[in-house]
Amino acid sequence: MNVIEYLKSVDDRTLQLLISGMVVLFYLILIKIIEKFIKRYGKKMEIALPRVIYTVKYFRFVLLIFVLMILGLTWDISFEGLSVYFLSFFTVAGVALFASWSLLSNITSAILLFFYFPYRIGDRIRIVDGDNSIEGIVFDLNMFSIIIKNDDGQKVTYPNNLALQKAIIMIK
Repeated sequence: MNVIEYLKSVDDRTLQLLISGMVVLFYLILIKIIEKFIKRYGKKMEIALPRVIYTVKYFRFVLLIFVLMILGLTWDISFEGLSVYFLSFFTVAGVALFASWSLLSNITSAILLFFYFPYRIGDRIRIVDGDNSIEGIVFDLNMFSIIIKNDDGQKVTYPNNLALQKAIIMIK
């Protein structure tokens, strides 16, 4: 008996359990692979450990959302009864996300900067922003901003989404 014949002979509940188990197993394996890749990349590029951990958590969350959607389709969850709740949730979430759009763009920019940002903590940089240019040593890179310690010893927070839009000069 081959796999296709076996699957045809199995009842729906058993098949759903089998698929669910495979999806969860795939999720766990994929998480480990992504985590190893991000940690290896972070070590190779000498990226600070907190940034690596933030990035791993972000990817875990996004993958979990996809897995939950796949499991929902596998178990034939009827969204008709849940539509009122989903509509209410997404309405409130839409207003909240619109209000915090800057926050989300900073998190997305942090992921892009994780893989692209050629500067590290301790490097001296200048962010060219017209009259608001900032120069100093990169003190920290987090999910929302770049923290730069200027020559006066003050810590300046510069949003990640703006850092992607501005020219950044490395000063030696």
